[in-house]
Amino acid sequence: MTHKIACAMLALILPLAACGGDKEVGEFKNDWLGNEIKIKQLQDPDIQGIVCHLSYFDRGVWDRLGKGNWFENPSNSSISCLQSGPIRIGRIDLDKSGEEVFDQNQSLVFKQLAVRRIYDADSDSLMYVSYSRKIVDGSAKMSLSTVPLFGRDVTWQNGKPASGN
Repeated sequence: MTHKIACAMLALILPLAACGGDKEVGEFKNDWLGNEIKIKQLQDPDIQGIVCHLSYFDRGVWDRLGKGNWFENPSNSSISCLQSGPIRIGRIDLDKSGEEVFDQNQSLVFKQLAVRRIYDADSDSLMYVSYSRKIVDGSAKMSLSTVPLFGRDVTWQNGKPASGN
């Protein structure tokens, strides 16, 4: 039995350890069950000078014991992004779907928390959307943060795209 619990805990920890480009910068207990709110700092892999902070819920052992469903955290998250230095934009996907810049398992198999970056040429801004890949009770959980580029010193590796693309 002890071996099974150790394997279950290892299965919870390994997916989180595999994340890259992020650093935990804050955490605090949410209630007496040991549930926590965690805050990660995310670096966009293709854009220097922008930092995002992602908060999410991490269930404690007592909550897992009491409610079952050992291998899953809630889908809720919040994101805030800002300029942290000179902005240098590398090769980024400019279509309407943008590209994923971060993901983290929220369950053993199916549920993932992800962050997608989309460039809005008309407003000259970057949008970062945090969302869960698993829809819960018919509701997709998401949060949006926008970083304006207008009027800022921005270096584009491939030249700034024209608006309307």
